[in-house]
Amino acid sequence: MEPDLGRSDKVSKTGWIEVICGCMFSGKTEELIRRLNRAIIAKQKVEIFKPSIDSRYHDEQIVSHAERSIRSTPIQFANDLLLLAGDCDVVGIDEAQFFDDAIVDVCNTLANQGKRVIVAGLDMDYEGRPFGPMPNLLAVAEFVTKVHAICQQTGELASYSFRLNDNKSKVMLGESDKYEARSRDTFIKGMEERKLK
Repeated sequence: MEPDLGRSDKVSKTGWIEVICGCMFSGKTEELIRRLNRAIIAKQKVEIFKPSIDSRYHDEQIVSHAERSIRSTPIQFANDLLLLAGDCDVVGIDEAQFFDDAIVDVCNTLANQGKRVIVAGLDMDYEGRPFGPMPNLLAVAEFVTKVHAICQQTGELASYSFRLNDNKSKVMLGESDKYEARSRDTFIKGMEERKLK
């Protein structure tokens, strides 16, 4: 759920945290870009960040799988946000699962400064386990939106990111050549088949 933007942030001194989560190909970045563009249209001062590790589509822009994009600043450490956010009204953060655990305190600090903080990230890793700082971000957020993809095996709703190879690295950047969205049932079956190999 997106918060009601009818009230002015200048009236209230309190910000908030919104988290958009889901599996790969679920439209997280698309939704993040949509909300940030609305804030820009509303003439709010917006700063957007992504982890420097994510250069799949572009070094500086945030780009969705549907090829919508918005400018951003790549950063290595979560605490860099505090230095770079400045006096903006809205902070956008993509691929939050790749940041260190400090991202939770950083988001709280920014919200406590009166900023609207919009965070997007994978809620589960390729093994179906909570991913990095995302569970703690979900816990402190005022607004949580879980988006779903379509299972590429069955056409049902998908909430899992299934890795198509046997690489066991926690972080492995990739697109449809390395991952596919799967429903719970097809994800479990795929994981069981992998164990039998």
